[in-house]
Amino acid sequence: MLHLVKLCVGVSEPKELAHWQRQRRAQRKAAGGPDAIFHFTRNTPRRGDEILDGGSMYWVMKGIIRVRQRIVGFEETTRDGEACCAIKLHPKLVAVVPQPMRAFQGWRYLEAADAPADLGAAGADLAKMPPKMLAELRALGLL
Repeated sequence: MLHLVKLCVGVSEPKELAHWQRQRRAQRKAAGGPDAIFHFTRNTPRRGDEILDGGSMYWVMKGIIRVRQRIVGFEETTRDGEACCAIKLHPKLVAVVPQPMRAFQGWRYLEAADAPADLGAAGADLAKMPPKMLAELRALGLL
């Protein structure tokens, strides 16, 4: 299994990402498009089969991986007259153990062994902690 990691520019909290995705999904549906969540990117992942075997999009917010969304498909399309790839995402955002990530352009592959673990129900209190504090706890090996 393989994942993708992507910067979530302009979004600082998972709630903002969820709100933005709901709005875009509703706009697309109202315009007669598919009732789905997509992330558009110029390049199609060459290792798509590995990603579709249970992979997720891990979202980096303010330098920290905060949540993931399962990737459910890839579609070749055009946007603004340019060929692109629409990455179809499951609507559920899953909180993960915060992990620092340096800035980069585009998306990157993320090996399953390097992906942060899900917080799960037991981590609900952790999700309320400030991201920098969680990152420090993780760096100290306490998470």
